[in-house]
Amino acid sequence: MSQINKLKIFNDPIYGFITIPNALIYDLIQHPYFQRLRRITQMGLSYLVYPGANHTRFHHALGCMHLMQKAVDVLRFKGVSINEEEENALYIAILLHDIGHGPFSHTMEKSIVEEVHHEEISLLFMQQLNLKFEHKLDLAIKIFKGEYHRKFMLQLISSQLDMDRMDYLKRDSFYSGVAEGNVNSERLIQMMNVVDDVLVIEEKGIYSVEKFLMSRRLMYWQAYLHKTSLAAELMLTKVLKRAKELTNKGVVLWCSEPLLFFMKNKITLDTFDATNLGLFAQLDDFDIISALKAWQYNEDYILSSLSRMIIDRDLPKIVLSTEKTTIDDLESLKEKWAQQNNSSLQDANYFIFKGKIKNQAYSKEAEPIRILKKDRSVEDVFESPDQLNLKSLSKSVTKYYICFPKQLEQIKN
Repeated sequence: MSQINKLKIFNDPIYGFITIPNALIYDLIQHPYFQRLRRITQMGLSYLVYPGANHTRFHHALGCMHLMQKAVDVLRFKGVSINEEEENALYIAILLHDIGHGPFSHTMEKSIVEEVHHEEISLLFMQQLNLKFEHKLDLAIKIFKGEYHRKFMLQLISSQLDMDRMDYLKRDSFYSGVAEGNVNSERLIQMMNVVDDVLVIEEKGIYSVEKFLMSRRLMYWQAYLHKTSLAAELMLTKVLKRAKELTNKGVVLWCSEPLLFFMKNKITLDTFDATNLGLFAQLDDFDIISALKAWQYNEDYILSSLSRMIIDRDLPKIVLSTEKTTIDDLESLKEKWAQQNNSSLQDANYFIFKGKIKNQAYSKEAEPIRILKKDRSVEDVFESPDQLNLKSLSKSVTKYYICFPKQLEQIKN
């Protein structure tokens, strides 16, 4: 009887060949929970702005694992002790760190599964997989939860300079064509070291850190918070909110069974049991797109209009400003829209609304990026006298938006 060769190689357009290090990693990748990530776009609805941005969470997870392999090699070369069990746990933890994302990534957290963060769902998936794979994920889960005594291992997975951010910036830049986001992940990894079980960057890599943070800031403004991408995501959130409202009133809407379940039921972390997790695992982007294609012909004006906006990419206008929109301006727009459409002010809330977005490349409150100086002392990169640019990158920039149908074009940028 022939055995399956589990030491496979993926050909990645960014890094070249990515190798699967062992049979357990292969089996995790082959599991339906992980294969679902092939059907979840990495950048949500950003492909409506950047047509090439159709890459998936599957791509991203493999890329993160590849970078983790590079990081382990570099740290071992520099004398950092990482045993085989720890190495494998790092690969598993980074591979599965985003497995809890729902359709179109972050949108589900704001509409269907409102009170459960994707990282919490990732942990639930990891715990279920741990049962299936006879507790071989124990250490990976411990590291992922921040309960392992070697602090640098969590920093490699989740920090202000981790494998996750290194891959998504480089990958999203590549697929979107936003060149400003391209980071030198190889240089950053080569500059990594560990002091007292804490991750540090050697001083000669400080300018690569600065470039990394600047790239992150620019990618947020030009891609992740691009106003058209923002408008599309806000519309999708409104669509799902309206569908949920109609469903709870007893209106029968066509959609997949898993999507219908989450529209009918409010699921919290406490009620997210194995059955609910199994239903969540059946959800992907195709459930949402299929529903939108059906709902655009629904007799409910709000649901059909909002669905059609996304399907036809006929998105509302969104105006960004450094100043808040006044309540009077917002209410005035709602009244005019309600008159034009012979509708109520309550219905207008689905089409006209305001909010704010924030961009902060580096947080002084979060775990710092530490620089290892030539005298072997360690300092926060923010404290380096040579890094004046980091002072501005650490400031949170807030912009306010108002979203409204294009018919109400009297508001100008």
